[in-house]
Amino acid sequence: MPNDLVSELLCGMRLSGIQYRRIQAAPPFGIEGFGTIAGWAHFHFIARGPVYLRSPGGAVHRLEAGDAVLLPRGGPHELLSSPDQSASRDIASFEAAPLCKAVSAVRDGPPEDCQEGGAVIFSGCMEFDLGGMHPLVGLMPEVMRVDTLLDRHPEILPILQAMEREAQAERAGFASILSRLADVVSAFIVRGWVECGCGDASGWVEALRDPRLGRVIAAMHREPGRQWTVAELANQMGSSRSVFAERFLTVTGLTPHRYMTELRMRLATQWISRDAQPIDVVAQRLGYGSQAAFSRAYKRVTGRPPGAVRAEGKRDRLRA
Repeated sequence: MPNDLVSELLCGMRLSGIQYRRIQAAPPFGIEGFGTIAGWAHFHFIARGPVYLRSPGGAVHRLEAGDAVLLPRGGPHELLSSPDQSASRDIASFEAAPLCKAVSAVRDGPPEDCQEGGAVIFSGCMEFDLGGMHPLVGLMPEVMRVDTLLDRHPEILPILQAMEREAQAERAGFASILSRLADVVSAFIVRGWVECGCGDASGWVEALRDPRLGRVIAAMHREPGRQWTVAELANQMGSSRSVFAERFLTVTGLTPHRYMTELRMRLATQWISRDAQPIDVVAQRLGYGSQAAFSRAYKRVTGRPPGAVRAEGKRDRLRA
C-alpha cells in the first residue's frame, strides 16, 4: 500500500487507554469479563507467563513473557493459566487497588503465590477509532499479535522489554509509564497491519491497494465536506468519468455518492458521540447547508436522529 495512503489512513487514528489493570494471578486461574463494552478494543501484555488467551471466537493463544496482543474489536475473552482451564472469574469481581489515574492493581490468589510463580499481566481497555477509515477495524483479525511484527520492526522490542521491567519491578511511576507504552505498542500493531496491506482482507481494501483509486479515496477523506462531483473524482484518478465510476463501483460495491454519504455519517457519529461537537458545527464541517438538512440525512442513513447519538455518547463518557 502506498506510503502516502498509509499516512492518510493512520492520520485520523485515535487509540487511547480508558482503563488499565496490573494483574497478578497464581495458577490455576481463569479471568474473564474483558471486552464487554461494545466498540472498545482490548490490549494485554504478559510480563510473566505463560498465559493462555481464549479469544471471542474460541481460539486459544499461548502468550509468553514479553508478548503483547491487541483485540481491535474487543469482545468477551479469557486469560487462563492453562488451555484446558474451564472455570473463570469476572475481572470486575476482584478487589482493585488504585495505582494512579485509570490504572489499578488486581490480584488473584495469595500474595506469596502471586509473587513467586504467578503470572503478571498488564491489561488495558482502549478507545480505538480510525476516523473515516473505520471500516478497516471490521476487517482486522480478531487477535493481533506483536510478535508477528518483530522481524520487520525490531525497534518495538526495546519497548516490550521496558514494559516487562516496569511491570515486574514496580518502581515509582511505573503504572503511568506502562499505560503510555501500551498505547504506543498498540499503535505499532495497527500500523504494521496497515503497512502490510491489511493482511488477507479483501473487498473494500482492494480499493486502497490500487494506487490510482487510493488517491481518490484519500482525497475524499481529506475533504469530506467538499461537494465532490464525479468529474472531479475522475480527475483525481486520471481517468474518464465512466471508467472511474465503473471501477469505483466494482471495487467498493458503492457509487461515489453513496460512499461519500456513508463516510460523512461515520465521521458525524464520531464527532457527535466521541468528541461531543455541537450538531450544527458537524453539519457545517460536512458541507450541509443547514442543521435540519444534515439531521434528515443522518437519520435516513443511520436510522437514528443525531440527538440520540449525542445523548448515548454522553452516557458512555460518564460510564468510562
